[in-house]
Amino acid sequence: MKKSESTTTEHHLRLLAQTEQSLSFRGGDVGRWQKQLRSKLRELMGTIPIDSKATRVRTLWTRPHPLGSIQKIRIRSEAHYDYPAYVCIPTSAKPPFRFVICLQGHSTGMHKSIGLSLEGKPEQPDGDRDFAIGCMSRGLAALCIEQRAFGETSLNEDHTPSCQLPSMQALMLGRTLLAERIHDVDRGIDYLGSRGDVAMNKIAIMGNSGGGTTSLFAAALLPGIAMAMPSSSFCTFRDSIMAMGHCMCNYVPHLSKYAEMADIAGLIAPRPLVLVNGKEDTIFPIQGARRAFRSLKQIYRACGAESRCHLVVGDGGHRFYADNAWPVLLRYLE
Repeated sequence: MKKSESTTTEHHLRLLAQTEQSLSFRGGDVGRWQKQLRSKLRELMGTIPIDSKATRVRTLWTRPHPLGSIQKIRIRSEAHYDYPAYVCIPTSAKPPFRFVICLQGHSTGMHKSIGLSLEGKPEQPDGDRDFAIGCMSRGLAALCIEQRAFGETSLNEDHTPSCQLPSMQALMLGRTLLAERIHDVDRGIDYLGSRGDVAMNKIAIMGNSGGGTTSLFAAALLPGIAMAMPSSSFCTFRDSIMAMGHCMCNYVPHLSKYAEMADIAGLIAPRPLVLVNGKEDTIFPIQGARRAFRSLKQIYRACGAESRCHLVVGDGGHRFYADNAWPVLLRYLE
């Protein structure tokens, strides 16, 4: 049998190269452009209606930590869905607390943010992913959210990611798993607002890989997020999720007809944005990240906030780089 002239993927990439993103930023009024793209993005992702009666919080336990205290809670996000989270308060801080929302990527879950194994034993941080410990050691509070299909919300008994079925189910319901994860972040912000001891104008968000993706899209869509630090997730779509196999939770139907990733990140402007990439990351290649960053800088420049947009590059691969990234974000948190 004669081999086809091109593979399905090659054909798709050819189609992508011929596609002109109709809502990419091309100059002009940044605010007007953001309003148009943000509305379209919500439409494509399938925004989940907010149920004012849904957000309820249960405390499961509170434990002391050498840096302060860690509390495990469950937050009701929808009528029949709630998720676990850690609330980490450093002893060195006083109200109003500056909170960072922390999101792990494709892993066994949020336990990594507090430096523990699945069994609850101290664990050597993998790629600086002990986000909450990094926050507390810097006088910052943390809300560590368990993302849908990861960790304790996974379908797998070993807590490994189980994105395929939930992603496909969400699509059949007119949603995306990414939109559901952002909805959970939004309900987490509601919880922070209910505490009465949070600096609501200083809420930051960070995450690695799949957590970085949610961090970036959440900051693009949610005005309650004041600044963002996504890692191992920023690149052009062309060079990353369209060029090689990625988890299906990265994909938003029809998005490439309207925007590139730089445009999505541009919805965060003029708020501070610290993008963290690894020089040797093979699934979010640095060449594509730099290309996307050049486009993003044009958006920040157009709204007079070029100095608030940063690309931090570590020497290794697909991981977070705490020593490189934290000093940049702390300029804005302090």
